[in-house]
Amino acid sequence: MELRLASISDLPKLKEVYKKIIDNMNDNNIKIWDDIYPCEFFGNDINSNSLYVLKNEKDVIVGAFALCDSNSGEGHVGWKDNDGKAVYLDRLGVNVNYSKQGIGTTLLNYAIEIAKQKSAEYLRLFVIDINKPAVNLYLKNGFTQASGTYVEVIDECLAFNEYGFEKKI
Repeated sequence: MELRLASISDLPKLKEVYKKIIDNMNDNNIKIWDDIYPCEFFGNDINSNSLYVLKNEKDVIVGAFALCDSNSGEGHVGWKDNDGKAVYLDRLGVNVNYSKQGIGTTLLNYAIEIAKQKSAEYLRLFVIDINKPAVNLYLKNGFTQASGTYVEVIDECLAFNEYGFEKKI
């Protein structure tokens, strides 16, 4: 498998992969992603060189994630070291045809290596409270939960409770 920065030419297949992820999440009553998020953010992620894709030997996207220097929730939870340099993991997704094969852990390990290259002390992320599979993935991989909850207000009718997780690297 090969991890690399995503390019604009990856966008159509990436959106196909994430559409299936969203359908699977909805089928499992984890209704947090939709037609706008995360897919409409991929173009900006690609342009800012923050979106990574993992492809197998058949050139199939098996997973992807974005690494960002900041996150809107970063000041709303209690990290172990608020002054430590952090990189934020966003939009992690595993192709549903490759679930239960360790791809999530593989993606996290790649994200940690890239964060180290960026001289970060922590890899941090936010996960919506009802996304139990994601919470379990992060806990299984040694992430610890920050104190508090970030309430991300989408609009006057929608807000998400998000937990912060971090791993010292």
